[in-house]
Amino acid sequence: MTLSLSPGSLAAAASNVAGKLRGGLADLRPVPRVLIDQGPNRSVYRMSTPVEPSGGPVLLVPPLAAPSLCFDLRRGCSLAEHLVTGGRATYLVDYGTVAFADRGLGVEHWIDEVLPRAIRKVSEDAGGAPVRVVSWCLGGLFSLLAAADQPSLPLESIVSIASPVDFTAIPIVAPLRPLIDLTGGYLLTPVYRLLGGAPAYLVGRAFWATGITKEITKPLAILRNLDDRDYLAQIEAVEHFMDHMIAYPGRTFGQLYHRFFRTNDLAEGSVDLGGRVISLSGVKVPTLIIAGEDDVLAPLPAVERLTDLLENAPLVRFESAPGGHLGVLTGRRARETTWRHIDEFLDTAV
Repeated sequence: MTLSLSPGSLAAAASNVAGKLRGGLADLRPVPRVLIDQGPNRSVYRMSTPVEPSGGPVLLVPPLAAPSLCFDLRRGCSLAEHLVTGGRATYLVDYGTVAFADRGLGVEHWIDEVLPRAIRKVSEDAGGAPVRVVSWCLGGLFSLLAAADQPSLPLESIVSIASPVDFTAIPIVAPLRPLIDLTGGYLLTPVYRLLGGAPAYLVGRAFWATGITKEITKPLAILRNLDDRDYLAQIEAVEHFMDHMIAYPGRTFGQLYHRFFRTNDLAEGSVDLGGRVISLSGVKVPTLIIAGEDDVLAPLPAVERLTDLLENAPLVRFESAPGGHLGVLTGRRARETTWRHIDEFLDTAV
């Protein structure tokens, strides 16, 4: 391999290497925020805005296992920063860490307690205005289930990014299905019961494995882009994100495994949580669904299936955007694609 750099590029590469050695290239400062509410597995923050906010409040809802910094990855690639500099009243719910003592928490805890309480607190803090949820991955599914189950929540709209509902449309897990079916779903049950869930380390390794091809070629890509400070900063920020993965509680992981993945309940529009059935047809607010064009964890067909299940929502809009599972939310191209779709939806959906 030969690398040919112009004098200007060579100087930029040298500057980037020096910056990395001095402590890093990515600006990881979080958007300033203030805590407005706290409870079990719930801290709700109001982001500080540089201008007087206008429009309805926006609540950022992360998934389990991934840190809430997914919405505030780094300066320049932070959806939270984009929203507050655009003059939107922006809030964030953070679940904190998950301990072994939390192993008995199920999906119900998040859709009955955590998210409804966060939504009501944000509405109260914003003077009673209905809340616009912007969610990622499992955060989108939980937001939709909470909206379907509690129609009285002060919700104005939902944005769901990279949230799969048809798990048979995820090729990366297809090889496991015959073995899971053969064992009646018992393949992973002893593991998560013994460990009390899915430990943060295993969650991080699983997320890393979905991008194994990029990981293998990353050293070469870095060499080829040594003169691109923004590219190198993004890699650094993603590595920082990966270092802060969080565990899944045991019962929640079991429900996701058996009800969402193994029996694929949500692909038909409802999920059975111990005899309690929640149907997505209960969602009655405008909804924007965004899928990543290169997402292996939530491929486009697995996400797009959701458009057929929100039959009572007054508006259902579907968009695709470049990027993988994290990239579609906060990659460098998300600035001009995903975030533009979100802005247009928030400005015109209601």
